[in-house]
Amino acid sequence: MEFSRFVAIGDSQTEGMCDELGPDTYRGWADRLAEQLADINPGLHYANLAIRGKNTRNTLNEQLAPALAMKPDLVAAPLGMNDVIGRADLDVVHADLEQIYGALAETGATVIISTFPDIAQINPLGRAFESRLFEVNDIMRGFARRHGFVLVDLFAAPVLRDRRAWSTDRLHASSLGHGRFAAGAAHALGLPGADSQWSSALDVTDEPNPLRRTVDDARWLVEFFTPWIVRKLRGRSLGDGRTPKRPLLAPVVAPGNVTAR
Repeated sequence: MEFSRFVAIGDSQTEGMCDELGPDTYRGWADRLAEQLADINPGLHYANLAIRGKNTRNTLNEQLAPALAMKPDLVAAPLGMNDVIGRADLDVVHADLEQIYGALAETGATVIISTFPDIAQINPLGRAFESRLFEVNDIMRGFARRHGFVLVDLFAAPVLRDRRAWSTDRLHASSLGHGRFAAGAAHALGLPGADSQWSSALDVTDEPNPLRRTVDDARWLVEFFTPWIVRKLRGRSLGDGRTPKRPLLAPVVAPGNVTAR
């Protein structure tokens, strides 16, 4: 399957946060997938409109129209994680997704969405929003069935229950995690040479003892969770004032010092 115009929309996951290329410069799973697609079709053009902190309503109001205007034949649109964490009304989220995914389906483009990993084993507060995550995952499966979207099942991937697949903030994937997501999308698309074992668990290593785990969790609460709560109370987001990293369709050039996998 050959694509010529690939557009990604969404939040920090699709922007690529914590898959660092340089200071405040990120690669991410969608960029990695674009690089694999460009190996097949060097004429591929790619845009990435995703911005950290954006929720489904933001995507509907700010990203959908520019994405549609590019007339993509491939769209990456895994949405909803910020709504899960931010405790948005999931009925409202579902209605917003109906508009976004309905509009994308009407274009005839191939659309990639995903379930979300159960990070309760990674994030100390994961169980507080686990039931909401399950509900959003069911919503995503429903859209995939209804519209024939490509679904990457991150929830079923053992590798994403491993701390090594996550950055130190325990909310964003590490470079390894982004690589596995990209490999999962490539496999779901049926790309030549795609890795059917993309979701498999990493080799077992010694787990930190309970005391070390408790200390690590306490440090996470101070370094990452507390600042997030402060921003939330102030009505602020990491994405405030930011613009997309790839706002226009352009040829894909892989990082010269980073492998594509």
